[in-house]
Amino acid sequence: MHLVMLFGPQAVGKMSVGRQLAARTPYRLFHNHATIEPLLEVFDWGTPPFETLKQEFRRRVIEEAVAADLPGLVFTYVWLLDDPRDAAYVEELVAPVPAAGGRVDFVELWSDLDTRLAREGTPERLAAKPSKRDTAWARAHLLDSHEQQVLSTGPDQPFPLDHPHTRLDTSALSAAEAAEEVVRRLGLPRRG
Repeated sequence: MHLVMLFGPQAVGKMSVGRQLAARTPYRLFHNHATIEPLLEVFDWGTPPFETLKQEFRRRVIEEAVAADLPGLVFTYVWLLDDPRDAAYVEELVAPVPAAGGRVDFVELWSDLDTRLAREGTPERLAAKPSKRDTAWARAHLLDSHEQQVLSTGPDQPFPLDHPHTRLDTSALSAAEAAEEVVRRLGLPRRG
């Protein structure tokens, strides 16, 4: 199996690009809010049961995708790049793929802050992410994360794992254009 990990900060286009990748390839999309939203129905954000179950569900889905011999899976993630615990979790999360002889590619999506703020609150985003429907809160959270956390690689934050990594600026790209670029860069198979 081939795992494509799309990562980057909020509203950079991970879910939208992931949907476009799934439409163009035989890969399935597993976006990060597929685990977040159901858990928020029961547990508050960030509480121990919420975090435990979110991490376990994500790991199990990847394990079962490998066991089912899916051709590929696209997973989206907001990665705290300056937190070694998050890097260790990501390494654990993807480990079943290379252990089974599969391939893992990390695709970092990046865009400027103004573009991300403009994308917060779009209909597609709100439909898939009920927790983002308070757009004032979502924009404030995006700004706070931008100031407080390292969510993108750069000169002061290299990519922390020993896996292939490519970075794509989505500021001036539609989700379809970004997906086409990912397909080209990674040599992904086309849906056929």
